[in-house]
Amino acid sequence: MTRMENKKIILASQSPRRKQLLEWAEIPFEVVVSDADESYPEGLTMEEVSIYIAKNKARAVQQSLQQKEDLVIIAADTIVVLENEVIGKPADRNDAIAILKKLSGTKHEVLTGVVILAGEKEIAFADSTQVEFHSLTEEQIAFYTDKYQPYDKAGAYAIQEWIGVVGIKSINGDFYNVMGLPISRVVQQLQML
Repeated sequence: MTRMENKKIILASQSPRRKQLLEWAEIPFEVVVSDADESYPEGLTMEEVSIYIAKNKARAVQQSLQQKEDLVIIAADTIVVLENEVIGKPADRNDAIAILKKLSGTKHEVLTGVVILAGEKEIAFADSTQVEFHSLTEEQIAFYTDKYQPYDKAGAYAIQEWIGVVGIKSINGDFYNVMGLPISRVVQQLQML
């Protein structure tokens, strides 16, 4: 990361998983939480939805900061897509259980849109991972929901928790993308700045 020495990196996210992934990559950064609206216009593809929301987060943080030069802002948004339906964060326990019942025994797509702002430069991309769940019992779903309370997670689950260990049948793509940030691709992009 030698090219980044003179840059201050900001993670525009309150996600502990994104924070952890940047720490694992040994990228020095600060967190500035975005309060950007996460709605999006109709007619966008699923990839465009995740990038649109990430871009709003990045720009909201950029506008809130005094320092503009030598600043790199990383923002991301992860969505879960099942049969062309965006599955967001569950509203409550019943919603989380209903979402996990939908995902049980099926394949779905996890898309993370990433936007990196560096001065006038903007890098935007989406990474896709296919995830297939085993058929889950009602007891497994209730246990996971009650113990891990996945209410801040798209699709009502975190792959690095218990449900990922016992419930995931297969994964095709970047595991870390499912955690919320395709970190190796982010690092590659940062090295090109």
